[in-house]
Amino acid sequence: MRARELGRKSVVVGDRVGLVGDVSGASGALARIVRIAERTSVLRRTADDDDTTAEGRLERVVVANADQLVIVSALADPPPRTGFIDRCLVAAYDAGVEPLLCLTKADLAGPEAVLGYYTELELPYVLIRPGSELADLRTLLAGRVSVMVGHSGVGKSTLVNRLVPEAERAVGTVSAIGRGRHTSTSAVALRLPPTPGPGAGGDPGWIVDTPGVRSFGLAHVSAESLLHGFSDLVEATVDCPANCPHTADEATCALDAWVAAGRADPRRLASYRRLLASRSGEGDAREPERNPGDPLAGS
Repeated sequence: MRARELGRKSVVVGDRVGLVGDVSGASGALARIVRIAERTSVLRRTADDDDTTAEGRLERVVVANADQLVIVSALADPPPRTGFIDRCLVAAYDAGVEPLLCLTKADLAGPEAVLGYYTELELPYVLIRPGSELADLRTLLAGRVSVMVGHSGVGKSTLVNRLVPEAERAVGTVSAIGRGRHTSTSAVALRLPPTPGPGAGGDPGWIVDTPGVRSFGLAHVSAESLLHGFSDLVEATVDCPANCPHTADEATCALDAWVAAGRADPRRLASYRRLLASRSGEGDAREPERNPGDPLAGS
C-alpha cells in the first residue's frame, strides 16, 4: 500500500522505498510505502514523438534507478530494426543509463550488418544463440540493475527465463508477417541467481523485464538531446551555424558534408533526421522505428 501523504506521486519498478508496518514478507503481511528515495536515473518513453499530441504528452516511466539498458534485438525472425535501436540509444543517453546491445537468434543470421551500422559508436554487444552459454551476458549484468526492452518476438522473455528459470515469463511466437505477439504485460524486477563456480559470491544483479513494444516515443527528449544518441555525428555540428536545425533543407548544415566525406554512415544521418521530423509531426507515426531504405529495417 502507498501512504496517503505521498499524494499523487507514483511508485514505479526500480524505486527504492521506505516501509512501515509488517515487513516480514509472511502471507497476509501488510506494509505501507511512506517514502520514495531520490532516483538516480529515470528511463522514460512516450507513445508518440510529437509533444503537441495527447500521446506525446503522456510520459511513461519504464523503470527507475537502472544502470543499464539492454536493447534486445533478433538478427532474424523478426529482422532487426535499427531505427528502434536508435530510439532506445537516445532514451538511454538522455536518462544517463548505459546501453548494451543484445542480439538474439544468432543461429539464424550473422551480426555483421547490425554491428557495421554501429561501428563508430563502439557499442557493447553480446550474441545469443539457443542453448549457448550466457556467461558473457551474466558478467555484463552482474552488480547492476538492467532493464530489458525489445520488440515482441525477439526472444526477450525466453532470455529472461534462461537467466531466471523461476521467472516463468510467458513466451510468444512470431506471426507470418514477421511481427512478434505481445506476451509480457507488465514490468517486473527479477533478482538474478548467484553464478556458480570460481569467482562466485558477488552481487549477480537485477534485471527488469518489460512488455514488448512496437515503438519508443521520444517526445520527452529535447531536440538538442536527440543528438546524444548519434555521437558519430556530434563532431560535425561544430562547423554548423548557430541554432542550426540540422534538417535536410538547411543548406549550411555541416552534417551532409561530414557524411559525404565518409566520416559517418549516411543511414545514421537519415535516422537522426527522421527523428527530428517525427518530433514536428512529419514522421510516419505507424512505424516510427523503421529507417526508410535501410536493408536492416525489415520493410
